[in-house]
Parts: sequence; structure tokens; C-alpha cells
Amino acid sequence: MSMTSERRTERRLCYNWPVWFAENFNEELSQGQMTDVSSRGAAFTCYADERCPHAGQNVTARFSIPQYGPDNSFDMVDFIRSGRVCRVDGVNNALRRVAIQFHEPLPFRPGEQPSEAGPSNRIEQSEPALA
Repeated sequence: MSMTSERRTERRLCYNWPVWFAENFNEELSQGQMTDVSSRGAAFTCYADERCPHAGQNVTARFSIPQYGPDNSFDMVDFIRSGRVCRVDGVNNALRRVAIQFHEPLPFRPGEQPSEAGPSNRIEQSEPALA
């Protein structure tokens, strides 16, 4: 029997949507693919190249999150957040998964909104995936 210790304090919203990031937002931005987000942090995939962030690095990210209304409709809300890279994991030879902790939390908990998305709060958006 495998026992794992869950340290997360809130549910994450899992979705695929573009995210743009850079160490300094005045530099050229790199594009990634958001995989999940909470009010305190996010994870995204990006190319495993010289612009991929490393653990401990501060980055700024621009992204959109669906915010649900009372009738299960949603609007995409835009955010820019700076944060510290907590972890970088290899997905494959071409991609890395980057986890960041925001310096300032979001004003709501994206994974704990009522929605049509069901119990997992997973929504699928039709944006092109990062190849």
C-alpha cells in the first residue's frame, strides 16, 4: 500500500492555455502551456532550451484563467504574476514542466469555483498545444 502526503491546501484548476513568461518582463517573452493553477502558484510546460527557467529563479508570467459566473458561463480573466520557480521536471527530451509560487496570490481560487467542468474542475480549451 502506497501512502502519499498531500501538502496542497486548495484544489488546482487543470487546463491547457498559453502562458508567456520571462525573467524580466522587458525581455522577449517565451511561450509555454499552462497545465494547472491555484491562487498561490501555477505549473506550465515549456521547451527545454536556454530560455527555460531553473529552480530558484524569479520569473514573471502572463496568463488567463476562466472565472465562472452563477449561470456556469465563464470569462477569461488576464493576470500578470511574478514568482519563484520551485521545481523544474523533465517531461521528455523537448519539454520541461515548471512550477512557480506567486509572490502575490490571485484574488480567487481557480480550482474551487462552481462550474460545469465537474468534480475535477478540468476544462479543455481549444488552443494549440505546445509541441
